[in-house]
Amino acid sequence: MMTHLIDGKQLSDQVLLEVASEVALLKGEHDMVPTLAVVLVGEDPASQVYVRNKVKRATEAGMGSIEHRLDAETSQNTLNELIDQLNNDPEVHGILVQLPLPSHLDEDVVIASIHPAKDVDGFHPLNVGALASGRPSLVPCTPQGCMIMLRQVHPDLSGKNVVVVGRSNIVGKPMAALLLQANCTVTIAHSRTRNIETLCRNADIVVAAVGRAEFINADWIKPGATVIDVGINAIDVDGKRKLVGDVDFESVAQVAGAITPVPGGVGPMTIACLLLNTTRAARYQLA
Repeated sequence: MMTHLIDGKQLSDQVLLEVASEVALLKGEHDMVPTLAVVLVGEDPASQVYVRNKVKRATEAGMGSIEHRLDAETSQNTLNELIDQLNNDPEVHGILVQLPLPSHLDEDVVIASIHPAKDVDGFHPLNVGALASGRPSLVPCTPQGCMIMLRQVHPDLSGKNVVVVGRSNIVGKPMAALLLQANCTVTIAHSRTRNIETLCRNADIVVAAVGRAEFINADWIKPGATVIDVGINAIDVDGKRKLVGDVDFESVAQVAGAITPVPGGVGPMTIACLLLNTTRAARYQLA
C-alpha cells in the first residue's frame, strides 16, 4: 500500500498565501495592517522557538507583529494590565499569550482576560461556547489546521467514523466539535477509555493528541485509515534528541492510507492558522 504523506509545510504555505492576500486587501481597502501581539513570560526554550517562528511568519505575510517578553517572575496583575492595554489598543487585532505560563500564573484567568474578538488562539470561554454550538467564532489553531489537512484527503467528511485520542481543551475537545460540524461520527478516547485499540482499529480517521511518544502503533490502525498526528515529543535515540509524534510513524505508515509526519505535519499548519485567525479578527473588528 502506498501511503499518502500529508505535507503540512506545503499546505501551510498555501494558507499563508491566502493570509498575505487578505493582508493586502485590508491594507488597500481599509488602510489596516493586521497586527498580532505575542506575550512570552519566562525563558522556556520551546516557547521561545514557537514565538520566533510565529513572528517570522507574520512578518513574511506582511502583517504587523509586537513582542512582549516578560520576566518569569512577572506578577498576575502586571500580566493582566498588559493584556488590558492590548485589548484597548486599536492597532492590535490579535493577542496571543504563549502557553504554558510559569506555575504562579493562572492560565484560566489570563485566557478569560483576552477580549474574545482578539482571542486568536480561540481559547476564550465565549469562543469555546460558540464553537460548541456551531456559531461563527475564532477557532483554535491546531484543530483548524487538522481540518484543512483532513479535507485534502477527504473533501467530504460526512459519515466518517473518527476517533480523537485525547480530550484537552486545546486540541481534543475543539477537534471533536469541528468534526461533528462536518457530520462525522466522533468518539473521544482518553486515559480511562476501555478497549481503546479496538475503537481506533474501527475508525476511518484517527487524530492522535495524547502527548505520549509513539503511543499508537500499526496494530491500532485499520488498513487505509487516515492518521493525523498532533503530538510532538522529544526522545533520546542513540544519545541524540529526536522529535516524534504520538504515533509510531514507521509502523503506522505501512498500514495507513494517509498520515502526517512529525515534524513537518500539524506544526506548520498551527502557525498558519494563527495568522489566518489574526486576519479574521481584524476583519471582524471592522464591523
